Amino acid sequence: MTIKEIKRVEVMALIDTGKITGNQAAKMMGISLRQTRRIIKRYREGGAANLAHGNRGKASPNKLDPTLVSAIKQLLKEKYADYNTLHLTEILEERHALRVSASSLTRIRRKIGYPTPRQKRRKKYYARRERKPMRGEMLQADGSIHDWLEGRGPKLTLIAITDDATNKVYATFREQEDAAGYLEVLQEICLTEGIPQSVYMDKRLSSRKKASLAEQLAGKEPKSQFERVLGELGIELILAHSPQAKGRIERLFETLQDRLVKALREANTNSMEKANGVLKRFLHKYNQQFMVKAEQDGFAFVPWGEPRDTYNLFAFKYTRTVKNDNTISFDNHLLQLPPGRDRCSFSKAKVVLFQHLDGGLTVHYKDVQIARFEHKLGVPLKIGKFTPAYDYSHKEVQTKRDAQIGINQQKSISNYSPGKDHPWKQNYGHRLNGTLIHQKEMVESR
Repeated sequence: MTIKEIKRVEVMALIDTGKITGNQAAKMMGISLRQTRRIIKRYREGGAANLAHGNRGKASPNKLDPTLVSAIKQLLKEKYADYNTLHLTEILEERHALRVSASSLTRIRRKIGYPTPRQKRRKKYYARRERKPMRGEMLQADGSIHDWLEGRGPKLTLIAITDDATNKVYATFREQEDAAGYLEVLQEICLTEGIPQSVYMDKRLSSRKKASLAEQLAGKEPKSQFERVLGELGIELILAHSPQAKGRIERLFETLQDRLVKALREANTNSMEKANGVLKRFLHKYNQQFMVKAEQDGFAFVPWGEPRDTYNLFAFKYTRTVKNDNTISFDNHLLQLPPGRDRCSFSKAKVVLFQHLDGGLTVHYKDVQIARFEHKLGVPLKIGKFTPAYDYSHKEVQTKRDAQIGINQQKSISNYSPGKDHPWKQNYGHRLNGTLIHQKEMVESR
């Protein structure tokens, strides 16, 4: 008998001697009074042995027929040893009229030493990662595509970066998840807090290009624009291999898709510009409420101490070779370069083109800006028409030089006229079978 059944026998003996009542016995056994009376009746009819479970020692009514088990074992040994379990259940029912469940067949196979050839992959063990102990030691970054405006405006993407130690959130709305959005938020963090030690994000913004021959010879790996900016700032990029790896920011989006959506609804927001205004006010309150204290005092942010060229640092950089007509190509557009201060033509020269977060383009030659182009449509990082907005260091000197060049060209064109004996005015005729024939002789021969 089990411990539970032995305890019931002792309670029944107390009832027989009149030491306890039926209600007391029910409380002691943890059952109802009605069930207690049934047990008392069985005890008085057959004694303690009558309190044992009635199916104990009996075969289960759902037990497989030994003949069926024997037939399956024989078939496994003869020709079905390499069949997987689910497939074998279908084969046994279709060809041999032997019906058995997959779980029962699995037990039979294990018992005779013929396990299924297709083993299930064991689940990996995942443990919760502890927070970084100090602010700025690691940031988690990700984007969430969601109907934030609930149909009142375009579908936007929220690009967010959160500090792993304190849960402080920095974010912005973009039309799509792009590197420009991440750079915009990263720039805000660097200018207000400092340069973080590392950024933890998925592989979406990492380079997937194969290294070129020049990169292979130089021992360099291809980098995306975002990776290049992080490298110039000395920030380590840690790539996550699964969404669960950066679970904190994934859970953040679950909260924001509930709370932030309602804040945008209350403000009747219907555009990206208004959404970013609401987001700024929302994050100020959100960070005050949900920020946690870091385990260690201080911060790991590197102060943005010395002056830096942030306009060119947080930008996309491309290398171009100037064509013979002093143009470079960008996004299916030809950009005309003006003559420089120190050189008239940049033909065949290697220049660096910066595409800035405000949509403007600047061209640099040997770390000197030689041209600037503004986006005509005013939309950042979109293909459109670019209009030149030349920016020279010595604009007056350049203007005078251009004017002087124009005057000289006009003088040379107006004062010079070739003479009658000039080679341009001579008729040398044509050669026919090796003999020079002038134009007049050719007309007479015709």
